Amino acid sequence: MYLEAIIASQTDCHHSAQIEADIKAGTTVVIDRYYYSGTVYSAAKNNPSLDLKWARKPDEGLPRPDVCVFLDISSEDAAKRGGYGEEKYEKKEMQDRVRELFTILREGPEKDDFVTVNGGNSLVKVHEEVIMVVEGVVANVDASQLPLKHVEPWLS
Repeated sequence: MYLEAIIASQTDCHHSAQIEADIKAGTTVVIDRYYYSGTVYSAAKNNPSLDLKWARKPDEGLPRPDVCVFLDISSEDAAKRGGYGEEKYEKKEMQDRVRELFTILREGPEKDDFVTVNGGNSLVKVHEEVIMVVEGVVANVDASQLPLKHVEPWLS
């Protein structure tokens, strides 16, 4: 469990220099399953010595996303969609734990990074909402010229 979290973090760390270089060059970087997802899925495996705080520790210092679009859908509704259960972690117990941990993150110190989209809506509606969120964030980042954020240690 620890090894898996560290390997995932090292993979992210390996790519962080390229991410930072691309951003400095003016490229918008969109990543599926980066920092938040890796943290949550590592902690969701119910190892009592690998809590959420520990699972995110190896990612400290990595570039932090300007937004995390959380597609909020119950495991029951997700199971009604085609292909559910084919991936390793698409099991009700695991998805319920992931949802619980994402709720903790969405209420924590980085809560402003999250935008929740109702994943139970039609695929067209979800797509439209995600595009609207991402375009808004890109416009805000371009206009504000704020420096790149990095994953900071949790103080508590």
